[in-house]
Amino acid sequence: MAKILVVDDEPAILTLLKYNLEQNQFEVVTAIDGESALDQMRQQNFDVMILDIMLPKISGIGLTQHLRAQNDLTPILMLTALDSENDTIQGLEAGADDYLPKPFKTRELIARVRALLRRTKDAEVSKQHAEMTVTQWLTVGNLKIDVKQQLVYKKNQLLRLTPKELALLIYMVEHANLVLSRTEIARGAWGIQVDGLDTRMIDMHVANLRDKLEEQPKTPKILKTVRGVGYRFEMKNEK
Repeated sequence: MAKILVVDDEPAILTLLKYNLEQNQFEVVTAIDGESALDQMRQQNFDVMILDIMLPKISGIGLTQHLRAQNDLTPILMLTALDSENDTIQGLEAGADDYLPKPFKTRELIARVRALLRRTKDAEVSKQHAEMTVTQWLTVGNLKIDVKQQLVYKKNQLLRLTPKELALLIYMVEHANLVLSRTEIARGAWGIQVDGLDTRMIDMHVANLRDKLEEQPKTPKILKTVRGVGYRFEMKNEK
């Protein structure tokens, strides 16, 4: 049974989420502020964390930054204010894997939690498969990708990528020099379907990945935009 940490300072939301998640066969631990959430994180491991962005004592963004600084890659679903693009961007930049604006349908939240769990499981299977079959390094400019260990280095310095960024990079490398639509990227890299405004999430993750990979993110040489279509990961053949 997957264990979920839910953190929100509104007791009614906590009660509602705890009830519905438990009805869907999840084990649920709750916290009402950032400090108590951090205590729970220190005491036990979780499969997914659901964090409200605005929390007393330590914000959802602060918790996410702390976890990622500790190299804790537990999937995080960030709850944000309705139509607050700034909250969404800050959450993703801090290392959250997905976001859901309030108010939301409980069914959608549960679907997103399941998608995060599925992606984590798929990533573990892929890593195990890579350990058995692949020993090579991929080199792209000043980037080196250890396919076996799923580590990325830039100028020999290890890059800290979120699970979603890593999955995006690996998928783009596997399909190097091909033009991929946003829908193809979401389905292939993360196993999700997107439409309409959800495509903004892809653009945000691409922008975050560029900031870490590219020498000049505003004029990318590797992860290029194909106007009106999507993106292309450019990898020249080394002679």
